[in-house]
Amino acid sequence: MTPATEAANAPSPSTRLLLFWVLVVATCGLVYELITATMASYLLGDSVTQFSLVIGVYLSAMGLGSWLSRFVEHRLANRFVHVQLIIAVVGGFSAPALFLGFSVLDDIRPVLFAILIIIGTLVGLEIPLLMRLMPGKQELKDLVARVLAFDYIGALLASIVFPLVLLPWLGLVRTSLLFGCLNAGVALWSARAFVRQLVRPRWVTLQALIVLLATGSCLLIGGQIETFGERQLYESPVIFSQKTRYQRLTITRWSDDIRLYIDGNLQFSSADEHRYHESLVHPAFAAREQLASSPARNVLVLGGGDGLAVRELLRYPGVQRIDLVDLDPEMTRLFSETPALAQLNAGSLADPRVVVHNADAMRWLEQQRSGGGPASEAKLAPWDIIVIDLPDPNNLSLGKLYSRAFYRLVRAVLAPDGVAVVQSTSPYLSPRAFWCIVATLDAADMHPLPYHAHVPSFGDWGFALAARSPLQPPAKLAFELPQPQELRFLSPELVPTLFAFPADQQPHEVEPNRLDTQMLVRYYDQDLHSFGPLTRRAGS
Repeated sequence: MTPATEAANAPSPSTRLLLFWVLVVATCGLVYELITATMASYLLGDSVTQFSLVIGVYLSAMGLGSWLSRFVEHRLANRFVHVQLIIAVVGGFSAPALFLGFSVLDDIRPVLFAILIIIGTLVGLEIPLLMRLMPGKQELKDLVARVLAFDYIGALLASIVFPLVLLPWLGLVRTSLLFGCLNAGVALWSARAFVRQLVRPRWVTLQALIVLLATGSCLLIGGQIETFGERQLYESPVIFSQKTRYQRLTITRWSDDIRLYIDGNLQFSSADEHRYHESLVHPAFAAREQLASSPARNVLVLGGGDGLAVRELLRYPGVQRIDLVDLDPEMTRLFSETPALAQLNAGSLADPRVVVHNADAMRWLEQQRSGGGPASEAKLAPWDIIVIDLPDPNNLSLGKLYSRAFYRLVRAVLAPDGVAVVQSTSPYLSPRAFWCIVATLDAADMHPLPYHAHVPSFGDWGFALAARSPLQPPAKLAFELPQPQELRFLSPELVPTLFAFPADQQPHEVEPNRLDTQMLVRYYDQDLHSFGPLTRRAGS
């Protein structure tokens, strides 16, 4: 290539501006895709399925848009500006529409896929139009190379900024409105840059200004829009809502009933949480009396960042140390510093015997088994009692915490005469998931002993004791419990009945949950769909 040819193909200032627009619109397009996929996983569960469907539909729609661009021959500048304005409206208001629609529609999927198809088609259309608007006499190969390079850079930028900056700091509603403003800004800028090519340029400019003002105004009140939409999801008034790095924490209150929701799923109701937490903790101590002659001294809690299980553990005077491992520091801070919530857990997280570790449970156990990690945590194992109060396995990241590999880590740090207990979903509403957890414990050589209790907020709820050697169902509460009469649900007479299952809740033929198959997540999702839109316990 001669110097004259190189000079002819060098991008002009106007071309550089259009390449910058490519970067902006590419970033916007991928952000809308991530927003819809995240909203789908929040509202519908099973994040792998939702992300796969969203990506497939979105890319197909982009292909459709690219194919349709061949039929656009006239008024290219007008078409490009209008494409940006439609994307600004549909994409900018996508998160508010899905958020509000979920509270009033029986099925949000038609709205979700309509948004995806509209945005995907228009995003597939905008780049070919922009390439045809590029000024100068650039060779086709140079033009395509430059445009696609900036397009892919924009996609990379969106994939980095969305999870690390936008989602934790702005949330979904304000993020979608912000990028709607960016698309409207590109439209307004394009109306000015292509003013000589536009038909009725003043009217087009006015349209761009109206859309920019609309998205910008809604962005300023994005927090209120999100709060309003969130309140429509709950029966009781929302008194607290926070998006942390890991999850959305929402607290509602009606009279004396305080409820915690995580990502829209009920965690507990103060009206009956005592049934759940007493059933989770006290049978484990009763079962351990069959294996050990000394009181339990060291206890490990995986999950349970609300401190309610810890409250029950602190009833035992022999307990000297409780290690609580919960991923989200905002969760443990909330239940440590908020007076109404600290009152629910009786100030358990402030007890000097309780040590909080904000970490991923599986990685933390791996460090314990290998003796790695901080020096202060290198020799904490083994534990006499391990309470596993983790979220329901509704996605693969949670499913790993119910896998055979995870339970083998638990077994490695459990004392030879120790007992573990696992919250195990509902044996009635999620029977295959429940018995899969039991089968997985058995595959990890943990000798599971399943049981259940009725918790009105969740229905019939399941648990499983586990140990290194076979257990017998305890016939009474532990002698270590100094004042069993203070319990509000369990009694010595009730304990043996927890381990009896009726005829319609007998074991199912299921596979153990392994890391490479994650059958538990499939069972859980299938069970929930079998029973319809039922309440799920979200754990902490």
